[in-house]
Amino acid sequence: MTIKPIYHRQSRTLSSEQYQLMDGAERLGHLDLHFGATEVFGTLVLDRELSEEEMAQLIEQVDEDLVLSSEVAREDFFVRVYVGRELGLFSDDLLREEYVEDGHDGFED
Repeated sequence: MTIKPIYHRQSRTLSSEQYQLMDGAERLGHLDLHFGATEVFGTLVLDRELSEEEMAQLIEQVDEDLVLSSEVAREDFFVRVYVGRELGLFSDDLLREEYVEDGHDGFED
């Protein structure tokens, strides 16, 4: 089975990017890329297990689609792969709203 991921960028900084990866309508996982001077480091958290062949194909596709096309002339691409599930998204704003909704007066930053 060949996976052709669809990338939804979540954030971008000068040296990193975050993506939600989709396989058609199904969420495949989450990818963080960190660009160094000559190396690129990736953390891939998959929502489900893939075969070794599928995982190698996916990493090769990510390399081709996102890493090699970047402005960093890379010497190596290191990827750590995990299988897990997202438990939620938390931020100061979300926590502040919940804190106030629970009847508290304010939320100090």
